[in-house]
Amino acid sequence: MSTPDWTTEIACWSRPAGLGLYLLRQLQSVLNAAARLVYHLRARDHITDALISLHWLRAPERILYKMAVLTYKALRGGSSRYLSSLVHVADVSGRPALRSAGPNRLRIPPFKLSTIGGRAFPFAAAQFWNSLPDNVMSTNSLSVFRQQLKHTLFQQSFPDIKKGKGFPYSTPSVGPGADPGV
Repeated sequence: MSTPDWTTEIACWSRPAGLGLYLLRQLQSVLNAAARLVYHLRARDHITDALISLHWLRAPERILYKMAVLTYKALRGGSSRYLSSLVHVADVSGRPALRSAGPNRLRIPPFKLSTIGGRAFPFAAAQFWNSLPDNVMSTNSLSVFRQQLKHTLFQQSFPDIKKGKGFPYSTPSVGPGADPGV
């Protein structure tokens, strides 16, 4: 199984929320400002290491994370009937199984309007869900799913991270008695 080009796919799947690139940049700017506030960084300081230390996903991956969690809940019965009716498992009894159809794959519905159809939740959620690794999709616990999904998206958001690499920022001390000057 080949690894998908996540930069292209993230750009496509960030669109379901109706966000243009301008709004995605604005959202990322807010996340960066929050990380700078936590670590007392200047505007010209690099922010990537701070985001990694905080274990924060970038804005497009956060959207994908929320969409995947909603999809998981819809499939497992943890969401409203309306949301559950929007996602359908691809396996249908009586039809020959395709190589691309796994036990956890979703049917990607057709759409009529090219302007908004690809951004609709049923289409975008099914496309992203089907691109997830099987070990992430097949978990039986929401907490384990969230953990594995975040790990997968974190690796794609920050592909240059090596295990055991030290970061220039330590975990911030927040709360009473914390030294704000650290």
